[in-house]
Amino acid sequence: MKILAIDPGNERSAYVVYETGKILQFASTSNKVILELMKIIEADELAIEMIASYGMSVGKSIFDTCVWVGRFVQQWEPKPWSRVYRHNVKMHLCHSMKAKDGNIRQALLDMYPATGGGKCPQIGIQKKPGPLFGISGDVWSALAVAVTFDQRYSEIVEKQT
Repeated sequence: MKILAIDPGNERSAYVVYETGKILQFASTSNKVILELMKIIEADELAIEMIASYGMSVGKSIFDTCVWVGRFVQQWEPKPWSRVYRHNVKMHLCHSMKAKDGNIRQALLDMYPATGGGKCPQIGIQKKPGPLFGISGDVWSALAVAVTFDQRYSEIVEKQT
């Protein structure tokens, strides 16, 4: 199954097209570009990271991100989509709610072979790229959503149709 995973933001978002261990496409770009790409990306399911409330006050950017989640879902429908919460990603990849972005990144690195060059062969270097070459920034979060959804989706997501 091909998965389009999105880590949404208030102006820019990251996405990964993923198929069981293989990263087929990825980018971090403006939300409007992703809306257009969603019309042509070939994927079976959308997995989108959903905002969750932890009792703290939030600002305008969080509410704007929520609006974009809705816009992405609306663009994707009627194809199936699912919400993936950050706490599910943390528990699946790191087995701890205390996990930070660096822990999640390391868990993802550990899942891929060290076939590239450089000090982090899973990423590699331009002359000898690894399987995660080019992944950076928020794309790590989108990849984490994709992997979590792919490996545990029936247990952890709120499936929508």
